[in-house]
Amino acid sequence: MEIQCTAHEILNFLLSTLKSKSKAKKVKNKAPAEVQITAEQLLREAKERELELLPPPPQQKITDEEELNDYKLRKRKTFEDNIRKNRTVISNWIKYAQWEESLKEIQRARSIYERALDVDYRNITLWLKYAEMEMKNRQVNHARNIWDRAITTLPRVNQFWYKYTYMEEMLGNIAGARQVFERWMEWQPEEQAWHSYINFELRYKEVDRPCCFAWYFLNPLALVLVHPDVKNWIKYARFEEKHAYFAHARKVYERAVEFFGDEHMDEHLYVAFAKFEENQKEFERVRVIYKYALDRISKQDAQELFKNYTIFEKKFGDRRGIEDIIVSKRRFQYEEEVKANPHNYDAWFDYLRLVESDAEAEAVREVYERAIANVPPIQEKRHWKRYIYLWINYALYEELEAKDPERTRQVYQASLELIPHKKFTFAKMWILYAQFEIRQKNLSLARRALGTSIGKCPKNKLFKVYIELELQLREFDRCRKLYEKFLEFGPENCTSWIKFAELETILGDIDRARAIYELAISQPRLDMPEVLWKSYIDFEIEQEETERTRNLYRRLLQRTQHVKVWISFAQFELSSGKEGSLAKCRQIYEEANKTMRNCEEKEERLMLLESWRSFEEEFGTASDKERVDKLMPEKVKKRRKVQTDDGSDAGWEEYFDYIFPEDAANQPNLKLLAMAKLWKKQQQEKEDAEHHPDEDVDESES
Repeated sequence: MEIQCTAHEILNFLLSTLKSKSKAKKVKNKAPAEVQITAEQLLREAKERELELLPPPPQQKITDEEELNDYKLRKRKTFEDNIRKNRTVISNWIKYAQWEESLKEIQRARSIYERALDVDYRNITLWLKYAEMEMKNRQVNHARNIWDRAITTLPRVNQFWYKYTYMEEMLGNIAGARQVFERWMEWQPEEQAWHSYINFELRYKEVDRPCCFAWYFLNPLALVLVHPDVKNWIKYARFEEKHAYFAHARKVYERAVEFFGDEHMDEHLYVAFAKFEENQKEFERVRVIYKYALDRISKQDAQELFKNYTIFEKKFGDRRGIEDIIVSKRRFQYEEEVKANPHNYDAWFDYLRLVESDAEAEAVREVYERAIANVPPIQEKRHWKRYIYLWINYALYEELEAKDPERTRQVYQASLELIPHKKFTFAKMWILYAQFEIRQKNLSLARRALGTSIGKCPKNKLFKVYIELELQLREFDRCRKLYEKFLEFGPENCTSWIKFAELETILGDIDRARAIYELAISQPRLDMPEVLWKSYIDFEIEQEETERTRNLYRRLLQRTQHVKVWISFAQFELSSGKEGSLAKCRQIYEEANKTMRNCEEKEERLMLLESWRSFEEEFGTASDKERVDKLMPEKVKKRRKVQTDDGSDAGWEEYFDYIFPEDAANQPNLKLLAMAKLWKKQQQEKEDAEHHPDEDVDESES
């Protein structure tokens, strides 16, 4: 009976079977095993089993020629099959040839090597094995043939040349080895090849030949194209020196210096050249070589050169020579600094200081010109402040050290033309230039310089110096004109007004001086008005103009009610010495006290009362003193809140306040406060008496 089922039914049956089996095989014990095996352990065991030695194959003993031929046939078939499978694997060819060589089948081995060379003639190992086989079997001509083919096919493989020359030398064929070397040199190989050739000739006492070949090697064309290295020149020169050809060695060094020139200078070449001359006792030549190199090589690349030069001077030089080395070293250091940052003016100052101490004028001027050429890129005065001192030092050097007035004048004029006077100026430069012209007795040029400075860029300092100059020359009319220009430029400058008035006072023109003071105090804006008013008042006092002085004080008090003005006014009335001066002085104090009642600055009011009390103690009666004492304030400690800048509370602080009797009489709150304090004091005394009654009884008995 056949049962027909669909594919879907069969699939469901299989799935149900698998589920039932998985349920049947479900692991109940899920605890870990006692012995755990990790993946690391499995890998380690596998590695250890790899190292186990397999049993060697059984040795087969060949007893007759037929077995040998059979063995050879099988092995050759195996090698040929390997080669046929992959012809490019050269190791199969080499194994095949070496097996044939072991059977003394040299012809077969040669055939295999030749077949391999047809496959890959660029394989270096193949050529080496081929040639070694021929040499091992004393087939010299065959080996020469192979080496010739190798160096012809691959001339840039140095190993072939080394092996070939070594074989010829071992065979005693010196001429043949030399011929191989000459063929090799035509290819211009690496340096070691040339050294090998030179050492080969030296081994056979052919000193002249290596000289010729080395000279050929070191000709400019070969050096530039193949090995443009300093060490090759040095080696050749030392070779000549070693064989006592000192003149030739010197020529080699000189030619090397000429060849490299200034663009490719190397300190090692000059150190070697200097040491050679030192060995020849040519100390002056050594010094010239070191200085020549140091002047042309940067300090960063001449550390070894400096070191050897210092050692040389310590051994053979004098103190002056050692100092020159130190100066040269510092000079190179400064050169590197200014090259790295040309606008580092501090480095320029140090460099110029060094050059000025030990150099000729032309060298110093050259450095100054290089320094001043580095103009600040931004026209802002703060960037020019250090730079301008380069010009100042340059001018002072020309005047004081070089003694050249004309160049000094040119330096000053060039610096003044360079400064952008429309944006800023340096009064120091104008003043130094004017003073220089005065020292040269060129008064007209000095005046022209100062006048130009005032016209282009007026400054207070320039006016003051120009006025001082004219005062020393007793040119008072010029001084008046300068003061007028000065006051037009800065009318708020009280010092200028005072100096101008003092000048007129010295000249005896009192009215003119008084007019100047009147103009000054009428200015809408002044930088130090108190100084100006004091000077004007002192001027009138000196002129004994009491009424004018009194009027000045009144005019000043209309502008300010400062306590010092009142005190000064009172002292003036006291010192006038006229009749009724004490009464006028007391009247001023009373007026000041009334005026300052509304003043918020209580310390100033206290200062006035203290001054008044001092006056009454010296000149007043007892009633006057008592009257002032009654006006003295009471010092009270108070507290107030403190706030920070952002408005938040910062706690409380204590301060002292002054309560004047006149203010207390007008304010009933203050009187109430005083009565409250008195009541509190009485209550406190009463409490103290209640707490200590025994003490009161004892005191009454006593």
